[in-house]
Amino acid sequence: MFLFVILSLLLLALWCKAMNSGKLFIVPTPVGNLEDITLRAIKVLKEVSLILAEDTRTSSVLLKHFEIKCPMQAHHKFNEHNTTSALVGRIKSGESIALISDAGTPGISDPGFFLARECALQGVEVECLPGATACIPALVDSGLPCDRFCFEGFLPQKKGRMTRLESLKSETRTMVFYESPYRILKTLTQFAQIFTPDRAVSVTREISKIHEQTVRGTLQEVVGYFTEHEPKGEFVIVLAGADK
Repeated sequence: MFLFVILSLLLLALWCKAMNSGKLFIVPTPVGNLEDITLRAIKVLKEVSLILAEDTRTSSVLLKHFEIKCPMQAHHKFNEHNTTSALVGRIKSGESIALISDAGTPGISDPGFFLARECALQGVEVECLPGATACIPALVDSGLPCDRFCFEGFLPQKKGRMTRLESLKSETRTMVFYESPYRILKTLTQFAQIFTPDRAVSVTREISKIHEQTVRGTLQEVVGYFTEHEPKGEFVIVLAGADK
């Protein structure tokens, strides 16, 4: 009887610990149309103790739209090294916290990697929800091979930029890049110089927004298009790989 009581207490303690364990949820948010958010994402954002947002002003629009009243805290590349330790401690103590960025999936050219890595290193459960990201729609929409591809994100603006591009000259997989409207023409021009002007490319801007547009052709043709038409919005460049 005494042994049974001890075992019961141990099982109860383990159950309580499991029930009180926190979790880090990485939650993708729409890159354009607010309706692109998933029902599961809304549910998680309503149930967690705290939402970490890249920019609380930007995210407040999303939360207000879906009547999510959970408290927010700024979490971005300028403060993540100072705040992560305390956040991991809160999750260990039983709180569940959600991490979101301004748009898309955190960690993909957005803050998120550092916190996720620290949680993983300290045995804290991390769960990333599937959802919006700009690179996949642009890749599939491009008409270029998408069975094998490499994601390069934003290129270095200055130091290391040309070295990175030179290293990709022989890449045979389709390549995906992010770029701003201020550098898109410069980047495409550099691509034409390094990868040859006749390399196939697809450039998509303002994904999931009212003015979404995709321009396809050779690098020379697309450079000509954006020379005549002022680039506006955020861009995804999908570049064909080198011939095998």
